[in-house]
Parts: sequence; C-alpha cells; structure tokens
Amino acid sequence: MPHQTYPPEPGEEALLEELLGEVRAYLPLLDREEMKLLLSGLVQRTSDELGRFRICSGREETLVERVKTETDYTALLSLHEELNALEMERFLSFYSVPSLHENCTWYRDALARRALELVAAELPSPPPVPFALISMGSDGREEQTLITDQDYLIVYADEGGEEADRYFAEYSRVLVERLAEIGFKKCTGGIMPSNDNWRGSISQWQRRLHAIVRYEAEDYGKNLMDLIVLSDARFVAGDEELAGRLVSLIRALLQDYFMALWGMAKAATEMKLALGFLKRFWTEGSGEHKGAFNLKLLAWAPLVMNVRILAINQAIPATSTVRRIELLEQEHSFSANMARGLVAAYRILTKHRILLQIKVIKGIQKNAYYLNPYSLPSDERERMRQALLLIEDLQKTIHTNFSIL
Repeated sequence: MPHQTYPPEPGEEALLEELLGEVRAYLPLLDREEMKLLLSGLVQRTSDELGRFRICSGREETLVERVKTETDYTALLSLHEELNALEMERFLSFYSVPSLHENCTWYRDALARRALELVAAELPSPPPVPFALISMGSDGREEQTLITDQDYLIVYADEGGEEADRYFAEYSRVLVERLAEIGFKKCTGGIMPSNDNWRGSISQWQRRLHAIVRYEAEDYGKNLMDLIVLSDARFVAGDEELAGRLVSLIRALLQDYFMALWGMAKAATEMKLALGFLKRFWTEGSGEHKGAFNLKLLAWAPLVMNVRILAINQAIPATSTVRRIELLEQEHSFSANMARGLVAAYRILTKHRILLQIKVIKGIQKNAYYLNPYSLPSDERERMRQALLLIEDLQKTIHTNFSIL
C-alpha cells in the first residue's frame, strides 16, 4: 500500500473558514427551528470548551506563580502533582500533544529554577562562580510529558578552581535529592549532575567533549550514548551566556567530527521498528506483552533519533523534533509531504505514549511502553502503521546519505 499524502495544515483563518463552510453547507438541509437549535448548540458547546480551557490555564498560571516563592519542598511536590493533574485533564479534553509539551516544559522549568535557588540558600555559602543548569533528553527538546526524570548537567565558570569543584560537587548532590523530592525521578542512566561526568567547569567540559568525539575513552557505546544525550542540550536556569557557550561547543564539535555523527547515524538507522511481514505490525509473540510492541523503542525513539541526525548534520539549532522537521523542510532536506507526514507521525506516536502514561498514573496498568495496535480503531491503527513506514523511509535516506554499509 502506498504511503499517504498529507495535505498542508490550514492556517488559523483558513481553518475557521473551512469549519464555518461545513456548517453553512449543512444549514440548507434544516428548517428554521433546527437551524436555531444547531447554531445555539454550537455557540453553547464552544463557549463551554473555551471556559474550561481558560479555567485550566488560569489555574496553572496561579500554581506556577506559587512555585516561584514556595520554600517548602513538600509543598513544591504538591504543586507539581496538581500541575500534572491539570495537564492530564486538559490532554484528555483536547488531545493536543504540542500544548502538553509546552505546558509541562514550562512548569517543570519553573520548578527546576526554584530548586536551584533553594539549594543555593540551603548550603553554607553562595556559589563561588556563575553556573548554569542545562537539560537534555525530552526536556532538552521541550517535549516533556506527564512522567519525567532528571536529565541535567551543570557547567560553571573556570575562575573558581578546586574550590568551585568541591562546591558544585556538594551542590549537585543536594540538588539531585531535592529535585527527587519535588517529583523529578532520578535518572536510571545516571544523567544527573551528582555524577562527575555530568558536572564541570567550562574548560573541563571542553576537554571531556573532545575526548568523547575523538573516541579517546575505552567505552565506545557510552561515548555514543553521551553524544546522543548532549545533542539535545538546552539552557534552563542560571547563567545563560555560560550555558550558551557550552551548547555552542557541543554543536560545533558534532559538526567538526564527522565520524562521531556517523556513529550516531549508524545507530539510528539500525534501530528496529515494529514492522514485520508485508509491513504489518510486529508484536510480541508470547509472554506478558503478547500482541503488543514497545511503542517507545520500536516507533517513537527511532523517529526522534533519525530526525536529530539530519538536524545536526544540517547545523539546525532547534532541539524540538517538530521544529527540526519544519526547518529541515525549509532547507529542502524533506519534501513538504514528507515533513507533514513526519509531524503527523510524531504526534500520533506521542499521543499514544501519553495515553499509556495516563493509564499508569490512574493505576489501570503497570507499564507505560507497550501498546496493542489492534486495540485501536482501524483508522488510528492505519495512521500508526503509516507513521512506521515513514520512519523506515527516513532511516533508508540517512543510511544512503551517510554511506552506511
């Protein structure tokens, strides 16, 4: 079956005109009373939806303002949980992936900034030199969802010497614990500033990064994973100029050392997809997850990873997956149809990742990764299959462009 053609998304005015056109086309079929009921009903329903949206947004803004002044970590955890609950409620009303990403990233940044301030006040002395907190992973891509963990690094100015090294070792240790207390789970992969590898002065980071891109360390797999994680680095709090220097350094090195990027591209193109015989869904044949597949590992992650590779190769500064796709289209790496298809693929895969998270949060199931595609309506299932086919095409493109054997 050929891939779908994805029409361009209409702008706000065009979308409104299209919706009004559908209403006008239906009106001649109705008598006067039926028209009155239809139009009155539309006004009431849209007014109700707008009211719910405004109430939710207003409540979130109030809670974030409280975050900025709260001094108690237990209270910050409660605020975080309430913000998550509001965002879950809004998502179940509107199913907007971009809105959820934006809001979760916004209030988690506010919580992280407040934690930084409180930890600095908690220690016996203030930070000896300027420093910055930088996020990576989904947070670095501004793609936060309802379940989050810590993917942070700390960079600080060079002038502090060993005193600064000791200070930020303790600061980072306390920060990681406090973030855990307010609802940021500890990263199982150790990507936290309490880990010596994710903390350092700007010069220490420069030496560390050169060692990574030159593959001077013995563990090739770890080097590769570190590069992948660092490529989504984003400033969160602290000294923005210092953070900008480190982020610029990361991007420059990925551009300069082609073999490092080539290694990432090879890993991306070799990621397996949930496609089997005749391009049907591949699912687990037995065991606890029989009939399902790992949505994150076999669909969502390959899409994010492969888009990232092209964005880095084209020196695109954006970290958001959708924004990377849009910019890749602008510089002609993607056709308009391919770009729209990949954005649609990202949104449907992420939508179902979020719905799985909601099932875990509500206690309906224990695992937030496995999805049975045959539990979906047929049109939704086909959209997901088309998403996988597009990701496969993307992998083939990168495989060819990077001359991967």
